[in-house]
Amino acid sequence: MIDPFSTVCHRNNHKSIVDLNNNNDNFLDKDQPERLVNIAQLSLSNKQTHLRDVDYSLIHRDDRTSPQSPLHSVKTFEELKLEPQLLNGIYHMGFSRPSRIQERALPQLLAYPPRNMIAQSQNGTGKTAAFSLATLSRMDPTLNYVQALILSPTFELALQIGKVIENMAKFLPHIKIAYAVRDPTISKRNECVKGRELTVPIVIGTPGTVEDWCRKLKIIDLKKLRIFVVDEADVMISLTGFSQICIDLVKSTIGKNCQTMLFSATYSDEVMDFAKRIIENPVIFRLKREEQSLSNIRQFYIKCNNDEDKYDAVRTIYSSITIGQAMIFCRYKHTAHALTLRMINDKHCVELLSSELSVEQRAAVINRFREGKFRVLVVTNVCARGIDIDDISLVLNFEFPLVYDEIKRCFINKPDYDTYLHRIGRAGRFGRIGHTFDLVTPEEIPLLEQVERYFEKPILEFSEKHIVDDELYKI
Repeated sequence: MIDPFSTVCHRNNHKSIVDLNNNNDNFLDKDQPERLVNIAQLSLSNKQTHLRDVDYSLIHRDDRTSPQSPLHSVKTFEELKLEPQLLNGIYHMGFSRPSRIQERALPQLLAYPPRNMIAQSQNGTGKTAAFSLATLSRMDPTLNYVQALILSPTFELALQIGKVIENMAKFLPHIKIAYAVRDPTISKRNECVKGRELTVPIVIGTPGTVEDWCRKLKIIDLKKLRIFVVDEADVMISLTGFSQICIDLVKSTIGKNCQTMLFSATYSDEVMDFAKRIIENPVIFRLKREEQSLSNIRQFYIKCNNDEDKYDAVRTIYSSITIGQAMIFCRYKHTAHALTLRMINDKHCVELLSSELSVEQRAAVINRFREGKFRVLVVTNVCARGIDIDDISLVLNFEFPLVYDEIKRCFINKPDYDTYLHRIGRAGRFGRIGHTFDLVTPEEIPLLEQVERYFEKPILEFSEKHIVDDELYKI
């Protein structure tokens, strides 16, 4: 078998943008985890709904024939009565037929009068394409002001959503997009004139900048919106700083001729109840817990007594199987830093995605990963959401995801189910077979069992027989 770490990075091709020899105490402080709460500023959420060229001989595809499959669909895009130009854009992107969430949501979203929606679907099943299609179908080319506002928790996700819409609107020349993000070059902030409304139909942005454009600059009139979308809605309406902005924006559109859509892969009961209070008469699509953990992702665990055992387990996995690309998740920055440094010293081709990087540096790491310049990305919770790389077939939880207690300012001994789901959801995109490995200590086995019960999916102890029986050598 080929060890994907065995190819040494040609480090002269690009300078490492993380100083792995930096012994800064703040960086290595074990009490400074990279936690989900920082996703607003730190996570790279690179959604990409079109398929890249992949070696289909190395993956299994969901044939969509099972009604239980999240990609199962019984309708064609033609049956949705979309504009011919929009259909051409969809097919140009490589889509053949709607996924389950698209088939279920789009008839409701495209109906008249417009219906508000709170929708949940697993990662990699086409949520972005669903609200992009609905948005594009509602745009009136005769109107010369902002008709659609799409809110994203991160700069990077906003850009990725825009790329999807731009590709989908390839044959719709009237579609233009403005980006309400902190980067002045991308947002073209210097071209904005206070009080003069934008003339583009679609604005995509992050909460703080969007609020400035609406309230201070007054270049978006919320009363004129036809579409308002909140992506990664569970984060947007639950995090301090985001929630009030989202509430204010939603309330500004209530009672108007504006269709509001909330999309996410996860919703806690509390967040769902809150969403239903701020969204007027929504259509709700929500998964049962056992449906949230994708059936095409095969989950294993390996018992380890300490970090040394975990590193040995990583080497065992990669010496036994051949993979496309992999992500290794850690809770703490110091763990991710130390793991990456050790792998590099062992001549493995790996990079670290850290909050210490600037926006441009994080984007550069993701682009190199997407281009296959290296095969293994070490990340923390901040990147559990949104990174869509077609060739990721393996996810390792080097440290098990736990709930962070804001009052105690530390992790507590309770599984973070949402983070777990978003981590494993990086593998097995669009029906491909994916594999996950949880490296757990004996004390963490009860946490693993809680995850099994919560999602009603088995997590098997890994053994060599799985390499043959489960065709792991093909992942």
